[in-house]
Amino acid sequence: MTDDRIEGVVRKGVGKVQDAFGGLTGDAATQVRGKINQAAGSAEDLFGQAREMGEGLLEDLEGYAKENPLPTLAVTLGVGLVLGFLLLGGRRR
Repeated sequence: MTDDRIEGVVRKGVGKVQDAFGGLTGDAATQVRGKINQAAGSAEDLFGQAREMGEGLLEDLEGYAKENPLPTLAVTLGVGLVLGFLLLGGRRR
């Protein structure tokens, strides 16, 4: 679990406590802060999950490239050529 996810879960929990406390005391401002913290905590947690998935994908790609260098080189060359043609716009000089 990344720091982003931990911070998100903690912030979401703090928000729930603030929301409940604001509801018990009738303090609307505390309830609003609690709901904002819950939403921000959920966003941080989702960002952490996406980051973990991205890091895992990067590790998988790196492993594939090390095990299969020639196909990786061919794909990289093909992508480079396509990008080159797209950037040049097919113009001939």
